[in-house]
Amino acid sequence: MDTTRRSALRTGLVVGSAALVAGAATAAGAAPRADARPTAAAVIPRSDPFTLGVASGDPESDGFVIWTRLALDPLAADGLGGMPSSRFQLNWQVATDERFANVVKAGSVTADPAWAHSAHVEVRGLRPAREYWYRFRLGPHLSRSGRALTTPAPGSSPSSLLMAFASCSNLPAGWFTAYRHLAEERPDLILHLGDYQYEGGGTGIGRTHAGPETKTLAGYRQRHAQYKTDLDLQEAHAAAPWLVVWDDHEVDNNYADDLADRPVEQPGFLERRAAAYRAYYENMPLRRRSVPAGPDLDLYRRSAWGDLATLHMMDTRQYRSDQACGDGYKDCPAADDPARSLPGLEQEKWLLDGFRDSSARWDILGQQVFFGRRDNDPTAATTVSMDAWDGYRASRQRITQGWVDADVRNPVVLTGDVHAHWASDLYLDYDEAASAKPVGSELITSSITSGGNGYDEADGAHPWAAWNPNLRFWTNLRGYVSTTITPTEMTARFRCVPQVTTPGADVFTRATFVLEDGVRGLQQEQAAPQRQLRSSRTDEQKVADTIAAETHAD
Repeated sequence: MDTTRRSALRTGLVVGSAALVAGAATAAGAAPRADARPTAAAVIPRSDPFTLGVASGDPESDGFVIWTRLALDPLAADGLGGMPSSRFQLNWQVATDERFANVVKAGSVTADPAWAHSAHVEVRGLRPAREYWYRFRLGPHLSRSGRALTTPAPGSSPSSLLMAFASCSNLPAGWFTAYRHLAEERPDLILHLGDYQYEGGGTGIGRTHAGPETKTLAGYRQRHAQYKTDLDLQEAHAAAPWLVVWDDHEVDNNYADDLADRPVEQPGFLERRAAAYRAYYENMPLRRRSVPAGPDLDLYRRSAWGDLATLHMMDTRQYRSDQACGDGYKDCPAADDPARSLPGLEQEKWLLDGFRDSSARWDILGQQVFFGRRDNDPTAATTVSMDAWDGYRASRQRITQGWVDADVRNPVVLTGDVHAHWASDLYLDYDEAASAKPVGSELITSSITSGGNGYDEADGAHPWAAWNPNLRFWTNLRGYVSTTITPTEMTARFRCVPQVTTPGADVFTRATFVLEDGVRGLQQEQAAPQRQLRSSRTDEQKVADTIAAETHAD
């Protein structure tokens, strides 16, 4: 798509949605507009409107965002949750204890039908490095409470950060049991690295998406509401503040910037993206800096945990160059084109500037797609995924060289997308990985459910590891990654559930890796796993499973 047409489409969409964007700023906590008062004829619903739970996010040293959305009928086809077309004034509280005996902040916020009755409150004036609880009220209806934390004060030296990260929760593929186990760990912070919901229609194993493939604002709103009704997901949202970034399925499989995955869907794609981004903001605990403007939403940002860790949260969909050579697994020289970028050149500069300015012990990149090399061809050809960083090798090289040149103390990349746990070391030159020293490491979380029930192998090795020495571990089980970060080390536990097609599965740690401060490269702890689910799948079947996940065939 030429830049003239791209600019014209975006300008038209931004102008057309200007009034609604102003409404979102009010919901996010900006100065109220004259018409932001509750509708005079508003009648408090008799039944509970807090069916979608609560959430907190984007923590800072003096506060965080708290979120809820009213819905009497979450699966209503118009996406408005069965709510009347009235504005409602919600009361909110933040306390230092679970019983709310010591309320330290309180106020009100408008839930506006223009924004699907979502409410975002940016709570300020709290103390750093503290645990708080929050809740909402509408008339006699009281929401459940949620737990949130403020970050340590800038320049302070916290002793630890308990952080978990997850991705890829496809509702028809199984039950969100892993989210509940994640919540039970009571981390300080949860990172969601994309594919929070899936756009497709149809029936899966035990559960079905409401409505057809999401292409309209009503459809995306309905889909988000359906996911939010899941009680395991509600537990995870209520357990800790989230830092969220999207991948592709929040909009359309494997889209790139303003290009749809399939050419037949290109007409009207920016309007579809605008609808998806709007619904994403409405349903996530984001600050008003992320209020969408037409098809654009400012999502990449940083979060500091004192001087212990800086989290660089990236957006690898909204600004990327189109996938090379028609996408898929290819041997593609265009992947080395220096003009192409996965995060976009502006975001690359933002990231490199962050490396140069960093004084953190750990610099952590929260992003979506596989960063290290995964060549699926043992011959001289390099056959890799054009949708991952392998398809944007010059872009990957600039970023890797950037943290090396900036002398970043401990660079760690966190990744989702691929529906399997992987651990990988990172190199400046992957052709020399067998003999060179790593310059960083990557931890990749499996899906919550995408791909359905998984399987395991005793050696934790994928067939590709034989000629990709950077690939240190793999399992096709579902789950999440739980980490403990201290000044001396970062410990990552690959948490797994044996199956997702029935609810209530136990969780266990399949493998544990440690990164030592100032030491490049992953070190695997040798303790035996609590459980293994062995598979008789051939290497060819494992490769086919991996490529299917890459193309999001589920």
